[in-house]
Amino acid sequence: MPQPNLDTKRRYYIRIRQANYVASLKLEGFDLKSDALETVGKDKQALLAHYRRLSQAQ
Repeated sequence: MPQPNLDTKRRYYIRIRQANYVASLKLEGFDLKSDALETVGKDKQALLAHYRRLSQAQ
């Protein structure tokens, strides 16, 4: 089995940290929608469009 490189480890820990954060919010009673952090686009335009949709829904 090949050794994971630094970038693979970094992405793994970011994913685990986000999952732990979401789990702790659920434990505290926050109502989370299905649009988790992982589904938001990584580029600026997708991020802006995501938050525009959220603000219009309110």
